[in-house]
Amino acid sequence: MTVTDPLTSELLSLALEAAGRAGALLRDGRPADLGVAATKSSPIDVVTEMDIAAEKLITGFLAEHRPADGILGEEGGSTEGSSGIRWVVDPLDGTVNYLYGLPTWAVSIAAEGDGETLVGVVAAPMRGETYHAVLGGGAYLGDRRLRTRPAPPLDQALVSTGFNYVHSVRSHQADVAQRLIPRVRDIRRGGSAAVDLCDVAAGRLDAYYERGLSAWDLAAGDLIAREAGALTGGRPGERPSRELAIAGTPGVFEPLQALLEEFGAWHD
Repeated sequence: MTVTDPLTSELLSLALEAAGRAGALLRDGRPADLGVAATKSSPIDVVTEMDIAAEKLITGFLAEHRPADGILGEEGGSTEGSSGIRWVVDPLDGTVNYLYGLPTWAVSIAAEGDGETLVGVVAAPMRGETYHAVLGGGAYLGDRRLRTRPAPPLDQALVSTGFNYVHSVRSHQADVAQRLIPRVRDIRRGGSAAVDLCDVAAGRLDAYYERGLSAWDLAAGDLIAREAGALTGGRPGERPSRELAIAGTPGVFEPLQALLEEFGAWHD
């Protein structure tokens, strides 16, 4: 990818470097007796010491190079900025996968300006893959430009989803998935929103949806999916949000969105 705008080029370079460093820390520094530093909404949702260390690495690196930028980090590393640029950081998306030694986890870093995501980087170290995109410049896996799959009929679509850590929400999500399964080819549950969005971009999935995602889960992967040709959104006419996030190939997105609206995927 050749980026001619100096600001965008700088943001992309910093995001790639920060994601690479954090990914190496997480991959190489994972202790055999991985401990637990804290819990979030339930005992299932585990925050590890490595998660916090990775965010500190990323936010420290970004603050060193662009001290006037704002930062929104999952683990509390949030600062107001004065430059008009805000970094949105998920240092370890797929924490439970990481805890169990499963490979589907990622570092997700996005840079926003004027309400738009300008740059997105998702590094998945155990897959040896780093995805990136800039607004209007396409999406890439390394040097390879990404395009979504040609859209199949919905009943031949491979769809991924995720489940919340709150029991009542999980139960409702399971009901929605049970109703959806007969209407699609199959459903996958990867465990990392950022990776699922990149897999839509890379043509490995036809669509992905989930309820309960935060800005740091979505920011980079949503841009990568869109720049690869996917449509993204939430409930009809809305942008992806905590209520509902959907990404899919054109031709799959709209019928999937309609079904999820019919099934009430966005509420208990």
